[in-house]
Amino acid sequence: MTNKITGVNGPITGWLDGHTYLIGLMAYPIRHSMSPTMHNNAFAKLGLNYTYLCFEVGNDKLKGAVDAIRTLDMRGSNVSMPNKKEVIQYLDKLSPASKMCDAVNTIVNDHGVLTGYTTDGIGFVQSLKDEGFDIKGKIMTLTGAGGAATPIAVQSALDGAKEIRMFNIRDKNWPQAEKTVKTIRENTDCKVSLTELSDQEAFKQSIGESDIYCDATSIGMKPFEDKTLVSDPSWFHQDMVVFDTVYSPRTTKLMRVAQEAGVKHVYDGIGMMIDQGAASFKLWTGKEMPTDYIREIIFSDDND
Repeated sequence: MTNKITGVNGPITGWLDGHTYLIGLMAYPIRHSMSPTMHNNAFAKLGLNYTYLCFEVGNDKLKGAVDAIRTLDMRGSNVSMPNKKEVIQYLDKLSPASKMCDAVNTIVNDHGVLTGYTTDGIGFVQSLKDEGFDIKGKIMTLTGAGGAATPIAVQSALDGAKEIRMFNIRDKNWPQAEKTVKTIRENTDCKVSLTELSDQEAFKQSIGESDIYCDATSIGMKPFEDKTLVSDPSWFHQDMVVFDTVYSPRTTKLMRVAQEAGVKHVYDGIGMMIDQGAASFKLWTGKEMPTDYIREIIFSDDND
């Protein structure tokens, strides 16, 4: 029995047999995910006998799902909301970055020993490198304190960011933001601060002094497509990076404001999504994901 995966150059023939390694994605909801397309095409391109499937799993079914990784001898799984923190209690080990983030998005099964990793921050930093921009020595203003913002802040600090200025509303994620600041201070040389987003003067000044502005909130995606935390183009300067972790829609309102300001480096979250997936892919397979090929497929699908 074969499974056919269609890429930009036509069908790619892979295989499913008694030796196929299974990898999952556990989240709720999750049927919209691009990850199966990305990973299955990468497996087929490299001739690897793996397959990647989505499983709609929330907190209530998470323990059983993690037990199944061991029972079925799965190679591992991605984990997304609402499970990134909840899953930690069911694992055997955590990577240093996962400990600092208090979150996991990738599980690797080594003969029944489950180790949790976070690759979201790696994806952010690598996506900037792909564009010729190194985080080392840079000042970043970061909005958000949840599942994307925490690993972005932690990995940027680990990779040598000079200063990270976090802004967020005082919501349920505020304690996590305070914990992230404390963790970065204790484990890196990066200067880090946390300010309430209601202090708009401080927010404006921070952006003007920064090399990077990263919005790691859900503002800009459905149902907030017409919203942005920065609506005045004058807040930006042309030589900075403006990065929106949202990748659907492909051009958010924040990105349009930055483009209106003449910012030279404006990016959506597609590169981060691919690069975090590539980091997970290497943890499972030991191989480099053919990311240029995967970009062709995703961008081709986007234009269909």
